Amino acid sequence: MKKPGNPMDEEARIQALWSLDILDTPGEERFDRLTRLARHVFGVPIALVSFVDEHRQWFKSAQGLDVSETARDVSFCGHAILKDEVFIIPDALEDERFADNPLVLGEPHIRFYAGCPITDMEHHNLGTFCILDHKPRELSRDDIAALKDLAAIAERELAIVKLANMDELTSLANRRGFMALAQHSLDLCSRHDMPATLVFIDLFKFKAINDSHGHQEGDRALVTFSNILRGTCRRVDIIARLGGDEFVVFLPNTTRLTAESYISRLAQSLEKRNREANRGYEIKFSHGIVEFRSEHHESIDDLLAEGDALMYAEKEQDEVEGT
Repeated sequence: MKKPGNPMDEEARIQALWSLDILDTPGEERFDRLTRLARHVFGVPIALVSFVDEHRQWFKSAQGLDVSETARDVSFCGHAILKDEVFIIPDALEDERFADNPLVLGEPHIRFYAGCPITDMEHHNLGTFCILDHKPRELSRDDIAALKDLAAIAERELAIVKLANMDELTSLANRRGFMALAQHSLDLCSRHDMPATLVFIDLFKFKAINDSHGHQEGDRALVTFSNILRGTCRRVDIIARLGGDEFVVFLPNTTRLTAESYISRLAQSLEKRNREANRGYEIKFSHGIVEFRSEHHESIDDLLAEGDALMYAEKEQDEVEGT
């Protein structure tokens, strides 16, 4: 048996999957109707919508299968996400990668597999739309096209999930998306004894921008700040607009000292942008930095609450000093 490798974009792919907050959620009719249709169209006993995380393949919809997940090491879908085309195994017993796979030799006795990768809007292969049979078979060109069509519909449903976790104005994660993604990342840091730091950010005197220059200009300021945040962060960092003029950045594998350097770079980039834009106002921010300590912080909620309090303390001090 050959274990599946990791895609080239594995780190970003896993983060994109976390951001959907879809793993371990209840079944949904919009996905179940697609797998029911697939069983009927292809005449197969099993059809799945599968998502592949670090250690397993988990089934958002499973028709004809009683389990909700299997290990990634033995998964067919783990192989399918390595490429962008439909992955087909006509007879698993004749394929050295799968002949001694426990899912072939035992339940559910897979002999035939065909899986089309399901991608997100950033083109990460998050899982597959797949069909399985207990006997060998082939797919015609029309069959492959039909499987691709069903995967494309599943992708559109996934895009709806993604939009529910994204701030429409800035295209950053919203609070819901951040909570899911940051908690996963925090758990990972905790498990591997890595540092992690959260930065809670509030734009300083943002109401004055809206009052003096109008809400359209206020929206422009929010987008500008979001783009600078995005440009300052690493790809593994998690950025979100919590609402209004409040933002948050979760920095995995980062100490407080490194986070302070990040804030310094952010302030420098923002100052440069303010000079270049010359819009009659300056975008400034207050912030609170919290380094994760397992004895004090049980969840991302704890980090947010402490970061919020520290940010407000700094904001009050800034107002007193008139900065």
